[in-house]
Formats: sequence, C-alpha cells, structure tokens
Amino acid sequence: MAKDNSDSKMKRKAYEKELRKLQVQLCHLQEWVKEKKLRVIIIFEGRDAAGKGGTIKALTEKVSPRVFRICALPAPSDRQKSQMYMQRYIEQFPAGGEIVIFDRSWYNRAGVEHVMGFCTPEQHERFLELCPQVEKFAVEGGLTLIKLWLEVGMDEQEVRFQARIEDPLRQWKLSPMDTESFNRWYDYSRARDMMFEATDTKYAPWRLIRSNDKRKARLNAISHILQAIPYKKVSRDKVKLPKRTHKGRYDDQASLRGRKFVEERY
Repeated sequence: MAKDNSDSKMKRKAYEKELRKLQVQLCHLQEWVKEKKLRVIIIFEGRDAAGKGGTIKALTEKVSPRVFRICALPAPSDRQKSQMYMQRYIEQFPAGGEIVIFDRSWYNRAGVEHVMGFCTPEQHERFLELCPQVEKFAVEGGLTLIKLWLEVGMDEQEVRFQARIEDPLRQWKLSPMDTESFNRWYDYSRARDMMFEATDTKYAPWRLIRSNDKRKARLNAISHILQAIPYKKVSRDKVKLPKRTHKGRYDDQASLRGRKFVEERY
C-alpha cells in the first residue's frame, strides 16, 4: 500500500496552482468525451468525512454539468425498495458523451446497509456475488468504470467531525447516521475489506486514495481519472465575437426606469 505522506500538508498556493493545471486538462477530456461519445462512470466511496464532496467539487467546478453529471441518490422510496436493487442506479448510467459521477453508489449495500442492518446478511452476500458480474457486463458493453475509495485515518476523521460540529456552515453535513458510523469504525473497516475482496477485479479495479490531506487527495483523484481515460486535445476554431449590430437601436436602460431592483447592500 502507498506510503501515507499526510504529515506534510500541502499549502494552498501550491494546491491551487496544480489544480488549475488539472482542470485545464479536464476541459480537454470533456471535449474528447463529447467528440467520441464515450460513456464513463466514476464512483466515489469512502468513510464519512473522507473528502468525497470536496473532491467531486474540485473535479466538476470548471466543466459542463451536461457532460459531468453528479448523481447523489437519496434513500430509496417504497417503490424503489420493491425493485431490483441495482435498478435505480442503472437508470442513472451515462449516455454517449456523458461522465456520471456517483457520490456514493450501489456499494451502499456493501457498506452502510450491511453495517447498519438495512439489508439482510443474505442480501449482502448476494450483492457481493452479483456486483462483479453486473460491472463486467457494463464494461464489456463499452462503459468505462472508475472506482475510487478515499481512505481517511481515524484521528483525522474525528478532527473533521469536530470541525463540522463547531461550524454552522457545515453542521448540515452531520446526521445521526454519521455519528453512528463514527462509533462503528471497525465494523466499517471489516465491511470495506469484504467489499474489496469480492469486487476488486481486473476489469473494474478499486483504486485507493489517502485522504488525510484533502488537497493532495483531490489532486491525486483528478490525476488518476485523467490517466484512466485516454484522451487527446480536440482542435477547435478560435471563437471570434461578431461586430454588434446597432440596427433597431433604442435606449434599453431607460426602459428599466421604474422597475424594482434588489437593494444594493454591497
């Protein structure tokens, strides 16, 4: 397993410089995916407070949501509970020219559902047996599947939970399920290892990312994605703005007089 270099936290200035370089490449990747009608799924899994949300934000903040589509499904409805387990996830799979990012995925069954008793032991075992077959079918059908696990340490997770408790801007991130997961660290560790043992395959491998340093984790995740999807820069004609026509000219600001604008408090 890769060495954990999280003791030397990355400085913000260096992080932002490297992130911009990677985000430029993501824009090139985006055009390639559109051009070649590729279908890509990126799965982000990991413990609570591992940094999935921040990594996804860094990945998507400079690209089009029409190409990079984030899927964060809520708890299943009663109707969905009666369906085949994978059904509601398969409904979100990409069409040509799309990259779908799962902020948690069907692997909920291997993690939180198993640990918290939301599924039976038989359902958990059945999932671990069938999941690789479903993924193989998808990959053989031309879909690119990238599975990332963000691995945060026990002490760092506690620091992040405490920060959420004290910060009113992040308190919404804490739920009773999060605090219970904090209490069941080793249960989640065992569930994680069972999941890797059953679903880390040649055609759909897991890649682990140390995430004690959020900035390094984000850069490493994006770098891996860029390497996992071979792409080339798509040549485009340079855009030139046309001369603005003044035909039919009128005073378009005078027409706004008397309209109610928002109070300028800043």
